[in-house]
This record gives sequence, C-alpha cells and structure tokens, in this order.
Amino acid sequence: MSTKQVRQRIWIFILSGIVIGLLIGAGLHWTVQTSAQTLPALVSEPSAPPPQSNPGELNIAQQLSDVFANVAQTANPSVVTIFTQTTVKVQSQFDGSSPFEQFFGDDFFKRFFQMPQQGENYTQEGLGSGVIVDANGIILTNNHVVKGADNIKVNLMDGREFEAKVKGTDPQTDLAVITIEAKNLPPIKLGDSEKVRVGDWVLAIGSPLNPELQHTVTAGIISAKGRSGVGLSEYEDYIQTDAAINPGNSGGALVNMKGELIAINSAIATQSGGNQGIGFAIPVNLAQSVMDDIIKTGKVVRGWLGVYIQDVSPQIAKAFNLATPQGIIVTKVQANSPAAKAGLQEEDVIMKFNGKQVDSAGELSAWVASSSPGDEVTLTIIRGGKTQDIKLKLGELNPQTQEVAQGQATFDDIGLELANITPAIAQKLQLPKNQGGVVVIEIDPQGISAEAGIQAGDIIEKLNRTDVKSVQDLSKIYSTVKPGQNLLFFVRRGQGNLFIAFSKPEK
Repeated sequence: MSTKQVRQRIWIFILSGIVIGLLIGAGLHWTVQTSAQTLPALVSEPSAPPPQSNPGELNIAQQLSDVFANVAQTANPSVVTIFTQTTVKVQSQFDGSSPFEQFFGDDFFKRFFQMPQQGENYTQEGLGSGVIVDANGIILTNNHVVKGADNIKVNLMDGREFEAKVKGTDPQTDLAVITIEAKNLPPIKLGDSEKVRVGDWVLAIGSPLNPELQHTVTAGIISAKGRSGVGLSEYEDYIQTDAAINPGNSGGALVNMKGELIAINSAIATQSGGNQGIGFAIPVNLAQSVMDDIIKTGKVVRGWLGVYIQDVSPQIAKAFNLATPQGIIVTKVQANSPAAKAGLQEEDVIMKFNGKQVDSAGELSAWVASSSPGDEVTLTIIRGGKTQDIKLKLGELNPQTQEVAQGQATFDDIGLELANITPAIAQKLQLPKNQGGVVVIEIDPQGISAEAGIQAGDIIEKLNRTDVKSVQDLSKIYSTVKPGQNLLFFVRRGQGNLFIAFSKPEK
C-alpha cells in the first residue's frame, strides 16, 4: 500500500471518529453549548416582580394604625405614675440557728450587710399607675397600689409631680381613690363595660416594671368577660385581656378604640412573674360605682341579697335535671334577709339577674354588690323544673355582719382578722378537744395589735375577762368598748397563756 493510501485511510478514520463522537454526544446530550446558550441554564430565571400592594388594603392598615395612635395620644395624658413609700417594721431577724450566725454572730451581719434588725424600720418603695377621672385632681387606682403607704407621689405625663392623699379605699374590689391639689387636668372619658365584647381591640396604658417605662402603651383584645374565682379580691367580675400588663401597670387604664376607659388594670396570671398574655382588669361600671360612693360618703355602700351560692357543675346540673350546667344554686338563705322575705329557697337555681345571664357565683356577687340598697331587682330562677321570676328590694350589706355570719371577722382599726375554730384549724394547730375562743388568722404588721404582741395563730379565749366562744361573741364585746378604753385579751399561745392589753384607738 502506498504512502498516499495510508494517509487517506488515516483521515477517513479520524473523520469517522469525529462523526461518531458527534452522533453519540448528541444522543446523550453531551454536546457543549455556546456561552450564549449556557447563561439561561446556569443562572436562575429572574424572580417575578413583587406583587403590587392593593391601595385599598394599605388604606385599611393605615386607618387601623391611625386609630391606635389617636387613641394612645388621647388617653395617655390621663394616666399617671404612682410612687409610694411604706415604712415596714422588721418583725423577725436571725434566730442564731444558722452556722454563719453561730460563727460570725449577729453583729457581723448588721455591720457587713447593713441589714435592719428586729424592731427597726425600713422604707419599702412601690410603683403603680392611676387614671385621672376628674379635672380637679381625682384619680382612680388599685387598693393594693396605695395600701399602707406613708407617702404617695403622682407624676403626670407632662413631668409635674404632686403629693397625693387617699380619699378612700375598697379592699373588696381592690379599688382606691386618691386626690392631688391640681386644676384643669385631662380626665379620661368613661365608657360602658357592659357593651364590651370578647374580641374587641383594647389598649393598656401604665408604667410597667420601672419609672423609665412610664406611659407604655400595649395593644390586644378582650379575651373574656366575667372572670371570677381568680382569688384577687372578694368581688370579682374581671375583664380578661391579652394586652401586655406587667407589675407597675396596676391601676392603669384599659381603653377601647374610642379612647374610653372600660376597665382598671389590676393583675396578671403568670408563672414567670412577667406578662404571659393573661391580664385582668376591673370593669369601669363597677369601678365607677365604688368611686362615686367613696367621693360622696367616704365609704362604699353595697346591695345585699342574703344567700349562700355556688356554681352549677355538670354533675349538679344532672342531679337537678337541668338542661345545661348554667346559673348558680342557692345553698342557704339567711334569716330576715331580702332573699328570705321574697321567698327565695334552698335549691333554687338563679339563671338571670335583671335579665342578664348568670354564669358564676362570683359574677352574681359582684352585680349585687355594685347595686345600691333599695334597688328593685328581678331574679329568674328554676324551681322544681319550672322557670319563674322573683322580684325583691336589695338591703344594705354590712361587711362585718356578713363576715361574722360566715365565721370570720375583721377589725381594721386594730389590724386583726379572726375566725371560728374549725376541726381543720384545731388539727393544724394541734389544739385540745373542745378548745374555746377564736383564732387569729391574719394580723397587720403595722397595726396596734401586732405592736402589742398578738400573733397569727394565737387563740383569743377571753376579751375583757369575758369568755369568747365565737367571732359573734367577740364582736359583741368589742362593740361595747368605747374608743380610748382598755382592751384586755387573754390569749393561748402554744402550751401557755398570756394577757395582752392596749387601748381601743380613736376613730
């Protein structure tokens, strides 16, 4: 074979290889594309342009934002910050039982840590909020904000500071009225808490946690109405909200979207100490009733029905053949009470109060308490499976008489709360059988009784040398003692007895 033929065959072989390679590459998509073709494959498609906002939706959002801002601007100047100072006497100190005390001694702790000793006083500072309800310096707040305070100062939004005085308090609803010497203040407009609906937007305004956070505004909704059984006060009919409420917000304003006050912020349910979206506020209708009484008479006058009641559980509803577990059941009717005179009976199920559905015993108690003596009310009840209306006039509640009927009595003027000795109390205190007297269940550490030496857990067996068998007995004896006269208590403490005497304070 000639050289020329060899070269021809080599070229044929090379060209055949190239053609086969191209054919195979095309079949398996191995063909290399040009750079102009590569860009779309290597670079993602450009993202679609962002959707254009609907002008109508933007307008609605802006309108809602404007409402919040306008409400805050309107209501905020009516909210104040309250500073309190309370003198507290140290009741007990180190007892020498710890190894540190035994080694270093009490003087070491006093000098090194500068800790107050037994019998010494120290100043406790508090922070809260309040709401201006009258241009001439009347402010509504919580009782627990100002309770026992020696000095109260009020800061306005414009920076002015005033000394405040307590006009009156109502521990049963945890409300208080204080006053400052000022004119032309911006009072808040009062709303109607009966018209509040679950789901309504609200703003909470106050001074949470520390003074640097004064006039904080938070937003939320009404989570529930008629909350009771919370254990915060005697009469509970709370509005629940998820608007952020923290310590220091107590006494501040909860307002609707009209800027109207619908409730006084009072407390939170929390496991952390801070807001967890469960706040409680006192309805303004109840607060206004209490406030009006305090301003007019210096005390709160309440309606009185005269029944003991409890909630209707599903089991009770089944036992009484009720269609649903609603309303409250009467367990006892007090003698000579408005309820007794109107014919109310045990086992009656109260479904409505003046046409309003009754959902809990606490709710009914709050409604009756916020009514005035002499008010005519209508109770819708179920008796023997039949529904009927009972009309009656409410009486006037005497808080001490009511407590005595329940086996307890509070004597605020001497700082003493007493109770009858029940089997449970006798067992807890390891008292002998047939122990007479009454037990001290709570004592005001600043009260005259504590200063004289009476302690919680003491058993008062005699008052002014007369045997005491119940709180009724002690109340009767106490009522005969005039201000300035001696009170002589014969007290059992542990296994011993002692006399404690002091004068009944002047009113």
